[in-house]
Amino acid sequence: MTATPDILCIGSVMWDIIGRAPVEMRAGMDVPGRITRLPGGVAANIAMTLARIGLKPAVLTAIGRDAEGEDLIAASQARGMITEYAHRPEGLPTDRYMAVEGANGLIAAVADAHTLEACGAAILAPLADGRLGSAARPWAGPVAVDGNLTVALLSEIAGSPLFAAADLRLAPASPGKAERLRVLLGHPGATFYLNREEAGKIAGVAVRTAAEGAEAVRALGAARVLVTDGAGACADGSAEGVIVAVPPPVTVRRVTGAGDTFMAAHLVAERSGAGRRLALEHALAAAADYISGDVGT
Repeated sequence: MTATPDILCIGSVMWDIIGRAPVEMRAGMDVPGRITRLPGGVAANIAMTLARIGLKPAVLTAIGRDAEGEDLIAASQARGMITEYAHRPEGLPTDRYMAVEGANGLIAAVADAHTLEACGAAILAPLADGRLGSAARPWAGPVAVDGNLTVALLSEIAGSPLFAAADLRLAPASPGKAERLRVLLGHPGATFYLNREEAGKIAGVAVRTAAEGAEAVRALGAARVLVTDGAGACADGSAEGVIVAVPPPVTVRRVTGAGDTFMAAHLVAERSGAGRRLALEHALAAAADYISGDVGT
């Protein structure tokens, strides 16, 4: 029997194919390194972090019925994800993400989330048909939503009674998709997790610091905004004001998934009763551990 989930992670669950080299890189370089294939995608990265600390996350996503999809289901379950609510379309391939990272960070990446985008609202069916909730009795727990969803589906989520009682935690997936989240700016239960560039994209202005980014997005109607800035200070902006904290210095061994780890750790800290500052510091420490950790996990 499947365990009852503690949290829902809605969005991308795909294969991450990451090439990493221990040297600084630039466009056109060909260097030795390591290539890994692991379950990834924003929703999956958040879910895996939650599972590692003992929670039971369920993913609402689209995973193909091809061989890669079957492998991904098995690998996801092995890492603690509840996958029985995932939509499994016929005739569509399992999504993939490919990135190249060097000692100087992410060099380039391509995200192929076309199957997730094509399936649209079908991935939300368990929230409407009684398996996880309904319009009359909506899911009342935390929900992590990522920006790999289409603007149309994010707009539906923004006004849907299925999410009226949810604690929404929003991650844009990439700066290029950050503007998709604008449709959720007015949702009273939404918390945005952004990097400085993403905050600028949503606000439509250049921001020099995380605190400026948090204030700019708050000014557009967001109830709460957390903004990271790499090794720089991170900010948490809400109706109570803006607080900042500086991440611990680390040696960078990987970057893909760091923001998702930050978000998951912050959510868990708050769920455990931590105040704003303690939750922020806990999330920064967890992201630092991830960035400096074993690239094969």
